Amino acid sequence: MSDNRIEKPQAEPRMAYRVFRTIGTRWMDNDAYGHVNNVVYYSWFDTAVNAFLIEQGVLDIEHSETIGLVIETQCNYFSPLAFPQTVEAGIRVVRLGASSVRYEVGLFARGEALSAARGHFIHVYVDRKTRRPTALPANLKTVLETLL
Repeated sequence: MSDNRIEKPQAEPRMAYRVFRTIGTRWMDNDAYGHVNNVVYYSWFDTAVNAFLIEQGVLDIEHSETIGLVIETQCNYFSPLAFPQTVEAGIRVVRLGASSVRYEVGLFARGEALSAARGHFIHVYVDRKTRRPTALPANLKTVLETLL
């Protein structure tokens, strides 16, 4: 007899992530229930990863020949975040393929030891003009390897 139970996602410690980015919450991020609305978390994922790539000089949002398109995303929530808290987004790469990357992001209230939420998204890198998958540029791959 096999055990088909699905493991319940758990909050993770800061040391599980390689790089952190600070993100300020905004008044409009809170919803009617007094905490940050779930859709905002996904924008934080994009902000943390893309800002890191821009800062590393491997993403030029206007001119890069290769761009990442999200094909999958997911998030688990463990404790609420709310304005005016500051969020610290930890990022890591857990899979680096020929043309795709799985990023994982942990969102922490400033100074907290465990993530308030964690999730992932997968970018498939494509040619900007044709939108066809393309190999990761060498400079991008080198930067992403630091997050493995």
